[in-house]
Amino acid sequence: MIRRNILLGGAALLAAPRLAAAQSRPVRVVVPFAPGGQSDTVMRLLQPKMAEFLGTTIVVENRPGAGGAIGAGVVAASPPDGTTLYFDSFGFVVQPLIQRGLPFDYATAFAPVAQVVAAPYVLVVKRDFPATDLAGVIAEAKRRSGIPYGSPGIGTVGHLAGALLAHRAGITLEHLPYRGGADAARDLAGGNIDAVISTANSLRPLVLDNRARGIALTSAERRGTMADLPTIAESGFPGFDLTSWNGLFVPAATPREVIARFEAAAAHATNDPTTRERLAASGNDPITGSAEAFAAVLRRDGEMVRRLVQETGIRLDG
Repeated sequence: MIRRNILLGGAALLAAPRLAAAQSRPVRVVVPFAPGGQSDTVMRLLQPKMAEFLGTTIVVENRPGAGGAIGAGVVAASPPDGTTLYFDSFGFVVQPLIQRGLPFDYATAFAPVAQVVAAPYVLVVKRDFPATDLAGVIAEAKRRSGIPYGSPGIGTVGHLAGALLAHRAGITLEHLPYRGGADAARDLAGGNIDAVISTANSLRPLVLDNRARGIALTSAERRGTMADLPTIAESGFPGFDLTSWNGLFVPAATPREVIARFEAAAAHATNDPTTRERLAASGNDPITGSAEAFAAVLRRDGEMVRRLVQETGIRLDG
């Protein structure tokens, strides 16, 4: 699948001169999370090379709130004229289970452009937390009849991973949603919360500076910049696998040729050696793929979330 995605990205790049020439107006990319978090960091790493390919200015606009629904609403109401992109994460497939009464439908308001990274999440505890591994965290949660943990927001991989771990381990984990991974990391560094499940991008600096302690990865295999940590799966919970991603969308009625242009621009950025190196250094696995491949990821993860909700009984509406 990875090889096929790379080949598809390469095919898009062959059309680069023609597609790049078609773009003349500035493009804004709406990121529905606060500056400094996972999504904002990844988009700003892609921004220069995408702008280079398109031959125009790209402006990143942060519109945080409501787990991404505020930013999504801005893009859903935007004209499908090739001047607006939406940059979201795994939470995109969860929002339909959370939000009620929105003036748009996630399933019909957007068209996928390209997945650009996969992003493993990690469980990290504050520096003086009385546990050094997952077994110790579980024991402490049982001793205290539960511990609080933060995540980048309701419906994120951090939220779902905590709910799944609590269900599998038979413990209580109280979810405290933040407006983004950067906000959760700041509270963890200040000792204001016991644990956070968020991206390596947000939490690795705290671990390196000895301001927090890494416990386990939520992905099926060790990966990324924190691959020295064990996975939850290998720490007693086989089959545990929750990994986030970031990807680009456009308003649903955007012409296919415009989507192809943005798809090629994303491929140009993720294939650039310097950009790939910087994405990897921030804890992400770069991915070069097509709109069709991204649509398949959305279908797969949407079904996985529905199964998880049924298994855990997790509430995603507050």
